[in-house]
Amino acid sequence: MLIFILKRIGFMILTMIVVSMLIFVLLETNLFNTGDVATRVLGAYVSDEQKDMWREQHGYNRPTYIRYIGWLGNFATGNLGDSTRFKSPVNDIIWPRLWNTTILGFWVFAVMIPISLVFGILSGMKEGSKLDRTISVVSIVTTSVPDFASCVLWWFMLVFFFKLLPGTSGMAEGFEFKQLVLPVLVLVVYDFGYVARMTRASMAEVMMTPYIRTAVLKGLPYNKVILKHALRNALIAPFTVIMLQVNWLLSGVIVVEFFFAYKGFGALLLEASLNNDIALLEACAMVAVFVAVGTQLLADIGYTYLNPRIRFS
Repeated sequence: MLIFILKRIGFMILTMIVVSMLIFVLLETNLFNTGDVATRVLGAYVSDEQKDMWREQHGYNRPTYIRYIGWLGNFATGNLGDSTRFKSPVNDIIWPRLWNTTILGFWVFAVMIPISLVFGILSGMKEGSKLDRTISVVSIVTTSVPDFASCVLWWFMLVFFFKLLPGTSGMAEGFEFKQLVLPVLVLVVYDFGYVARMTRASMAEVMMTPYIRTAVLKGLPYNKVILKHALRNALIAPFTVIMLQVNWLLSGVIVVEFFFAYKGFGALLLEASLNNDIALLEACAMVAVFVAVGTQLLADIGYTYLNPRIRFS
């Protein structure tokens, strides 16, 4: 087991190094970009002398590999640079935003996972029944509605029509729980159907296996067959899918956070992109990649406990 974890950690480190190279080449060189880095940061209307001063000040006259090593060393030691958009260190901006998205993600998962698993398991246990068809239709419909359309729909009903909730997040003025309701509702409705359908497919497959049929024919109580024999194997595929939702939630909620003015990581990533804030964009990209490979590591470890055969392969 230890060797398995060490291999995964090594692969995680290698992935981070390769991705860091790609990020650096894409954002800090002109190989894949038209125009100069100084122009993208300072704007098109600055003088050549100002551009030269900026390049010299930020070390852009040094060889590319020297700049990459320095940039990677600064990132490893926690020096993420300064944001040209906010005129402050990136560390002061990115971590509060990441914490806000963590709060949002916690409530999304706390609501979505129990609902998805329960409905998916019930649907898989009674494959082809009226309950199964109803849950499948609801799951497909909710997943097929784009998140931006869902934002407009729920905002219209709960804010404009019934006037039950505030339309935007006032996190800058003070956090309130009711400001989370709309973003959480949109994300749960959009994503629950996908997890429920995966759980349903996995549960239906497990229920058709010979050992489940044998347990039922031997006269074991049905709830014991489900809880002790079927459920563990049925959760293998949904567990992997659930872990992948962390990556989607971190950088894929840009529309939701922007629509509801929620000051989270996704909205920060969009703002950094629109304003050519290279230092902030690099930090956001590296954090997103770290979370992606980190959750994959956790998924691999959890997968070995759900399926012990993986530990000896």
